[in-house]
Amino acid sequence: MLALFEKFRKGRFSHGIHPRYHKDTTQGKAIQRLAFPPRLIVPVAQHIGAPAKPVVNVGQEVLRGQIIAEADGFMSVPVHAPATGVVSSIGLMPSAAGPKVLSIVIDVYKASSQYVLYSNPVEPEMLDHDELIQRVQATGMAGLGGAAFPSHVKLRIPHGKTAHTLVVNGCECEPYLTCDHRVMLEQPQDLLQGIRYALHITGAKRAIVGIEDNKADAATAIKAALKPDDPITVELVETKYPQGAEKMLLKSLLGVEVPAGGLPIDIGIVVNNVGTLAQLGTLLPKGEGLIERVVTVTGTNVAKAGNYLMPIGTPVRFILEQLGITADHEKVILGGPMMGMSLPSLDVPITKGTSGLLVFQERTFIGEQGETVFPCIKCSRCVDACPMHLNPAQMGWLAGKRHYAEMESDFHLNSCFECGCCSFVCPSNIPLVQYFRIAKAVNREQKGKA
Repeated sequence: MLALFEKFRKGRFSHGIHPRYHKDTTQGKAIQRLAFPPRLIVPVAQHIGAPAKPVVNVGQEVLRGQIIAEADGFMSVPVHAPATGVVSSIGLMPSAAGPKVLSIVIDVYKASSQYVLYSNPVEPEMLDHDELIQRVQATGMAGLGGAAFPSHVKLRIPHGKTAHTLVVNGCECEPYLTCDHRVMLEQPQDLLQGIRYALHITGAKRAIVGIEDNKADAATAIKAALKPDDPITVELVETKYPQGAEKMLLKSLLGVEVPAGGLPIDIGIVVNNVGTLAQLGTLLPKGEGLIERVVTVTGTNVAKAGNYLMPIGTPVRFILEQLGITADHEKVILGGPMMGMSLPSLDVPITKGTSGLLVFQERTFIGEQGETVFPCIKCSRCVDACPMHLNPAQMGWLAGKRHYAEMESDFHLNSCFECGCCSFVCPSNIPLVQYFRIAKAVNREQKGKA
């Protein structure tokens, strides 16, 4: 009875979907380290904000952990060498988004050590607020949940605002992905240390770790690692997509809503991903840079599916070769199946925001019904699924007419965070979320010209 009461007591957000989660293949597999590739492709823009500026030259030897591109202003973070080697080129290379981006290519020494050779240890507790912010920026941390927002910017509370609560996002609601789950199970002490640092920097008095109830073992592991005086609680929330979206999680955990067009800090809350804070917990005191991350590699007929710790800049082609994925594939996705991107090239590298690499060799891709798009039948399934209570059907019709400005002004286009629920449930296979991305891009371009 207690378990039943707890289920109905939990906060909920309305709408959303319950896709097949496909996590069984990798959620029970411990994190493994992937070998270094012979060549790393390291983009200087792996975060929201100004790209980093290269500070190395072609032909220069670099050491694992060394800064190879420095932050270009406050809304930027540095980039570090993921392995020891020689810079072979600096130029435009393929990216997951399509356009080529400025990247530093490193030919990795075959005998390159796994040890980090550049560090600047510090006792965070001895630093003042501004020094801590600078140290967080120096790690090159950007949100590992996918958004890649610079961590030091999120932790610095804007003038005139205060933070009372730190919400730690451990939902990992995307199907297939289990990297955050494994980090919570295997690195609870690093996570808790990162939470303590974040509390100290933001001035928040408490932290709440929100975890979907299909990962109850992770909640147990974190609770077991808590200190008696930690102002940190762990709460289970309903397993439903997109529970991991900031606004949905805040509704579920705290019963609060972020104002339209606003941010969580507008209501006194800071939200961080568990993977981000776990890395912060270990990198900040060591004075090291972010040079590797855990990535879920799975899909259909992937024999060596699992969670792998790999250097940032590792090309997708190398990963597939290392894991013996040689069969013809029809779709390779960076990220999760709902919000990830199909790759235009296998030479695209893993970046700071990459949480998954999904390989599909058959048409079993979640929610995919083939390539044919049929006319809208006005069934309203997309309206019932949208967690932001928008009208995707109407916006889709307007997108077909290229009335992008009207979508923004009259139908709250910018409130859409592109979760993909509408496309998933559409029986006509209309790629609604793709339409909305195009509309936003066109509107931004038009405003830029104004």
